[in-house]
Amino acid sequence: MTAEALQRTPLHDLHAELGARFCPFAGYEMPLQYREGLRAEHLHTRAQAGFFDVSHMGQVRVGGSDLHNTLAHALPVDFADWSEGVQRYSLLMNDRGGIEDDLMITRLPNEVRVVVNAACKEKDLELLRSRCPALTLDLLDAALIALQGPAAEQVLAALEPAVARLEFMQAATFRLLGADCLVSRSGYTGEDGFEISVPRDAAERLARELLAHASVKPIGLGARDTLRLEAGLHLYGQDMDGETSAGEASLTWAIACTRRGGGDKQGGFPGAERFLREEASGVSRRLVGLLGEEAVPIRHGTALVDKNGQEAGTVTSGTISPSTQRAIMLGYVAAQFSSDDALFAVVRGTRRPVQIVPLPFVPKRYKRRAR
Repeated sequence: MTAEALQRTPLHDLHAELGARFCPFAGYEMPLQYREGLRAEHLHTRAQAGFFDVSHMGQVRVGGSDLHNTLAHALPVDFADWSEGVQRYSLLMNDRGGIEDDLMITRLPNEVRVVVNAACKEKDLELLRSRCPALTLDLLDAALIALQGPAAEQVLAALEPAVARLEFMQAATFRLLGADCLVSRSGYTGEDGFEISVPRDAAERLARELLAHASVKPIGLGARDTLRLEAGLHLYGQDMDGETSAGEASLTWAIACTRRGGGDKQGGFPGAERFLREEASGVSRRLVGLLGEEAVPIRHGTALVDKNGQEAGTVTSGTISPSTQRAIMLGYVAAQFSSDDALFAVVRGTRRPVQIVPLPFVPKRYKRRAR
């Protein structure tokens, strides 16, 4: 796609003013990094607060009669114990049990808000409309901003103190600089933070106000990717796709408990047959965290072999962690392998030792309710 054909977010001119280096991503011209570079942006987010423009994501408002029951036929969700103002992670699955997209879903009064991945917007809308013809699904023309890092609460609470009352995976509407914004509290970086859906015409004013804080810096897609990988979080289209099942992607937890095997609402969603079969019998491969013994970057698509040189799996995401300076990866490995097995990534003909390790690579710091 040519640069002229790429779409731009409402904050494109601001990114250019801030010295962004742009790249094509999911049909958009997006900031890859700014003047200080990826590593500085990554470490700043971990230490203070990063400002991310994620307006390329699709924001869908879903409404209609019998809303929750209808959606439960299209998605592996259960609204019975789902309070208003609560956000959950879920999956849009095809009839073969593959993952068509991963979603953030928020229950609001009289509607459900769904955030979908940028490259999947049209596909997701078409699929959901075919499954839920009685519902209205509207793609919102709004900007989406993420403010992530340990200083995020202090910065946003300076505009509206009530946002501090939100806990992890909660959402509410707040008036920010005269605009009604839906604010959720979660974090694709693994840090505490917020996502702010703001009307397009109010986006730049809010962005400039947040960036005026000394603790806030703009962060591009490069650092967004290394941050999410340290947190052990998936990237759709890279770590999973329409052929990958929830069990293979280690995302069984994203299926509502009541819809799993033995639940009182077991199955009944697209792809349930494969999901329930794999839940009971296991999978032949699974997505795991991998740690390299050497500080050599191991990238997407790198083959994994066992000690005998036999095929063991494939790396799907990999980088040198800016926080630890270790080689970290997500990858699919045959189910028989564990952390006790010697595995190797084949990098330009050389075998580099890697080990299966628990996720995340860097501890998450979400604001959860004390137990």
